Amino acid sequence: MRETITISLPEEIKTALDEVMREEGLSRSELVREALREYLLVHRFRLLRQQMLPYAREQGIYTDQDVFDRIS
Repeated sequence: MRETITISLPEEIKTALDEVMREEGLSRSELVREALREYLLVHRFRLLRQQMLPYAREQGIYTDQDVFDRIS
């Protein structure tokens, strides 16, 4: 089921949105939906990362290199 929401944007964001919309050949709705999907994915990743950090630290994992060394 789809729902409609209304948002207000500062003029500079609306202008940038319209520019990308023309470049990508997408509607405003398609572009905003995709941006929200990406934002929500990154948000979920960051939450998961925060939850896992204490377990990684217990294992001595602090950097990307530490992870790479463990899986190589």
